[in-house]
Amino acid sequence: MTTHDPQITADVPEMPAPRVREVPAHSIGGGLALLLGLLGLLGGVAMSISATAVEGAGAKAGLIVGGIVVAIAAFLAMCGLNMVAPGEARVVQLFGRYRGTIRKDGLRWVNPFTSRTKISTRVRNHETAVLKVNDAYGNPIELAAVVVWRVEDTAQATFEVDDYVEFVSTQTEAAVRHIAIEYPYDAHDEGDLSLRGNAEEITEKLAVELHARVEAAGVQIIESRFTHLAYAPEIASAMLQRQQAGAVVAARQQIVEGAVGMVETALARLEEQDIVDLDPERKAAMVSNLMVVLCGDRSAQPVLNTGTLYQ
Repeated sequence: MTTHDPQITADVPEMPAPRVREVPAHSIGGGLALLLGLLGLLGGVAMSISATAVEGAGAKAGLIVGGIVVAIAAFLAMCGLNMVAPGEARVVQLFGRYRGTIRKDGLRWVNPFTSRTKISTRVRNHETAVLKVNDAYGNPIELAAVVVWRVEDTAQATFEVDDYVEFVSTQTEAAVRHIAIEYPYDAHDEGDLSLRGNAEEITEKLAVELHARVEAAGVQIIESRFTHLAYAPEIASAMLQRQQAGAVVAARQQIVEGAVGMVETALARLEEQDIVDLDPERKAAMVSNLMVVLCGDRSAQPVLNTGTLYQ
């Protein structure tokens, strides 16, 4: 696992240490076991049938009982056969004790007195519903996330939690809600983290928290992303006006900074090339006119002066 920033990894829940870890179960190829089981069944049937050709009552009873015992033993042995598909595993228990996990695909044979629980190790998606929560500033927001995960430790997934699928679903929703209340949708101060402005950092924190929450269940989080992020409908219009006002202020600030630079350059060029000699009053009027022209929303209407500079 990659190393994360201490500031990101500081606030994660502490889960209990797992009491059991996955180990390989002792199993053999099922082809030979199937063949021996079929031969045992045929042998038991043949022994029972051959009893009809025996004259002695004791020998006949012995063959019948022996054939039944052989057939039952072969049938019980064949009960240990398991079909394991790719992307699946079998958790093996013997009288309540965990004996290991079969991950090798194909036909496998284990102790027929064990119980085998099928568990999927394929990659899965879980998408939360759209959750309505309050952000760090108390504003109601809506958000949803998708998590890509799979079972990494089958023993923990089976014995540490009741239902690992429901566990992942519940912990994902809890992590998304916790992230939402820790950060604002939009930060008021420059440099602060926000859900909208720092998507990568917030997603990284979500992944770290999810990993800490589901690690006890033997689940690996492959990826997590926010799929929906918006203000709640009741304040969406007001927040849109606030964003628009902020954009207008930022644009005006940039326009004013540019206009001041242009005016400064114009006055410097006029003075440098000695095109016209302006007194302080006329220089102030020229600066005022240039600022109006450069900062105005509409095109300036020129006024022609047919007299002198001072009339």
